[in-house]
Amino acid sequence: MADEDTLERVIKVTGRVLGLDPSEVAPGANFIFDLGAESSQSVELVMGFEAEFDIDMDQEQALAVQTVQDAAEFIAKHLDK
Repeated sequence: MADEDTLERVIKVTGRVLGLDPSEVAPGANFIFDLGAESSQSVELVMGFEAEFDIDMDQEQALAVQTVQDAAEFIAKHLDK
């Protein structure tokens, strides 16, 4: 499970990439339906998460992640390796 720090960092990156205030980014928010992410921004999000956490993620698997919380969980798994 993702810790609070990981979730906060995911929210920060999401806000920066999508031009939102972090307070507008809820853990359960869907990147596309709730936050309005377009396909090009989805790729930017993955790159932003990779840079923030200094990890390499499988692009296809990362793009399948739907919510902010799911992204934090996905990243936490990479951090545990």
